[in-house]
Amino acid sequence: MAVAGAIIGAAIGGWLNDRFGRRTAILIADFLFFIGAVVMASAPNPALLIVGRVFVGLGVGMASMTAPLYISEASPAKIRGALVSTNGFLITGGQFLSYLINLAFTKAPGTWRWMLGVAGIPALLQFILMLLLPESPRWLFRKGREEEAKTILRRIYSADEVEAEIQALKESVETEIREIGSSNKISIIELFKTKTVRRGLIAGVGLQVFQQFVGINTVMYYSPTIVQLAGIASNQTALLLSLVTAGLNTLGSIVSIYFIDRTGRKKLLIISLCGVIISLGLLSAVFHETTSHSPLVSPIETSHFTNYTCPDYSSARNSAAWDCMKCLKSSSPDCGFCASKADKLLPGACLISNDTTKDTCHVEHRLWYTRGCPSKYGWLALTGLALYIIFFSPGLGTVPWIVNSEIYPLRYRGVCGGIAATANWISNLIVAQSFLSLTQAIGTSWTFMIFGLISVVALIFVLIYVPETKGLPIEEVEKMLELRALHFKFWEKRPKTLEKSQAL
Repeated sequence: MAVAGAIIGAAIGGWLNDRFGRRTAILIADFLFFIGAVVMASAPNPALLIVGRVFVGLGVGMASMTAPLYISEASPAKIRGALVSTNGFLITGGQFLSYLINLAFTKAPGTWRWMLGVAGIPALLQFILMLLLPESPRWLFRKGREEEAKTILRRIYSADEVEAEIQALKESVETEIREIGSSNKISIIELFKTKTVRRGLIAGVGLQVFQQFVGINTVMYYSPTIVQLAGIASNQTALLLSLVTAGLNTLGSIVSIYFIDRTGRKKLLIISLCGVIISLGLLSAVFHETTSHSPLVSPIETSHFTNYTCPDYSSARNSAAWDCMKCLKSSSPDCGFCASKADKLLPGACLISNDTTKDTCHVEHRLWYTRGCPSKYGWLALTGLALYIIFFSPGLGTVPWIVNSEIYPLRYRGVCGGIAATANWISNLIVAQSFLSLTQAIGTSWTFMIFGLISVVALIFVLIYVPETKGLPIEEVEKMLELRALHFKFWEKRPKTLEKSQAL
């Protein structure tokens, strides 16, 4: 429900940004988030808890597209990428911090109420601090409030740069008004008829969709499950390793801050996707191996637990051919695998999956598996997971938000950013809801293989459709899209004429 709320928030956020300004949109997002946190913490029943989740989702969706846009429009070109990347770092750092905060609240009375309610504090703090910050100078300029915009720009740029920036902004707005008129109404037809907007939307929306369809939120949401699928039985260990995953995600965001304005957006995306493809290939191979070589089910081991035998195993004609994976796929009722006491890789018992059986298995110092089977390749799955996060985070994790904050003409920036963010959240919802169903239908190995193939398509897309915007003033990005030719040799410097326009 939070993700569904985020879809609506991102869609409305685009219109709000263009109508009332970036600062106002962030203030509204903070207000919604604060209300949502209070409602969740005080919820007397599940229905009200869900209402709180929707409010939080609306705030998250709105902020997800507004914050990068606001930062981008209020930043000098040479550090714009690093500052938008810092936003990404603080999001991933916040996720890591939330794991630790929730861990601290596990022993507190009213555990989950504290976990959900404490989220209102950063929202309230940001609301107060946003009141002290100015509106986006570019939005003010577009609305005819030129003097206010110039005052803010003079605080951002040095004296020798500010006049050139004001002139470029003025020319951009004048050209736009000449071509389209001063009307504030924007139609979908107009978006796709305007060449620069159409090219920008293809790149921006494509990056947001691929960001989700290579499986990142699946890895983040289900990392404890993936760790168990790799054959690590303990829930506690799985959750601890998920904390490591969140930490690596934060580390990747720091790498992005350093390289984004040095290496460039496109090069970082390509390096990121190559690493993601290799990591997903490794994960697919590991899960194929764990699935096809799982320990057998022993009738002797199973009969040791007299009253807990899995019904499907008892009634199976070919029970001698049963292995751990076959046992875990039983669904009437669900069954689990109690590993051999001598060695977890030796034949074990197939039993009904419930808390009593689990406790009985643990009493005998055996490991209990319900999502994955014992495997000697578990560490390789963890390596694949770690590599995936390390490669994803600096490139595909942050670059789509940066590109979307700088690629659209000023008049369309809010609406197009909203469209791209909405596409991101819809893709997020599709992937999150389909992952576990896919693993049950075709297996974890093939699921990761599909993500890998999508990553290959994403790499081709980046090479063809995504322009390099490193170091370009926002107004120059528009001109570059207008004249843009395909630039496959991303490692080569752009033509001198373009460099000169950047210098100007």
